[in-house]
Amino acid sequence: MTSRAKIEVDTSHSYGDLVVHESIKFSVAANEFVCICGPSGCGKTTLLDILCGILKPSRGHVLVDGAPADPKTQSISFVFQEPSTFPWLTVRENIETGLRIKGARRADIDAKVREIVGIVGLTGFESYYPHQISGGMKQRVAIARAFATDADLILMDEPFVSLDQPTRERMQREVLDIWRHRRRTVIFVTHNLEEAVFLGDRILILSAKPARIVAELRVPLDHPRDPLSPEFMALRAQCVHWLHAPAAASGAQALDPIG
Repeated sequence: MTSRAKIEVDTSHSYGDLVVHESIKFSVAANEFVCICGPSGCGKTTLLDILCGILKPSRGHVLVDGAPADPKTQSISFVFQEPSTFPWLTVRENIETGLRIKGARRADIDAKVREIVGIVGLTGFESYYPHQISGGMKQRVAIARAFATDADLILMDEPFVSLDQPTRERMQREVLDIWRHRRRTVIFVTHNLEEAVFLGDRILILSAKPARIVAELRVPLDHPRDPLSPEFMALRAQCVHWLHAPAAASGAQALDPIG
């Protein structure tokens, strides 16, 4: 890990005698998009809770710009599996919530909300309430709110898991659009390997409990990426290999950088 890393992680975590994570070590560069994959129940969401500072690891640390992760003092945004909108606020009011909490000027709030609403395709829906829009649109609101604050770190926990395939693919493209426009540091958890290859600069694959990083795959493909290209399918096959490899089942360490 270098001192220039935006995020530095070196943790282990247990619940009593149950070891959830064992020596999870990685770093994330500023503005990098990192995807984390692993089998169900391996502790991916627990890792995000540790990364954002709401759960203290049993051992080790998470550093954001060299300081311990702390949601009280650092700007860390979280996008959940299910849309997390405030039902009594309009689309615009939901998106600007974080900016108002930070004390941003009204003119700056208006400019940022206008820009980000356009990027995620919500223009014309600013005055709608959450019950008046679809689940996919609610998740767009949550994603727009996360990026609007220019957070130091954006954590996304399988945000498209409940969406149908066409909506999922559209949302993937929109997340990439907003990330390219606003260039924040993103850690994105998914169990969908194709999604990880489509989105990530880098993919970390966790083993079953006790979870370790068994592979690190760099994705050297330019955006937009074609899921049917030989290069894309080869990377996905690498992910499948490491997810199901005996090393992953045993929790043994392995590292397979690509690119």
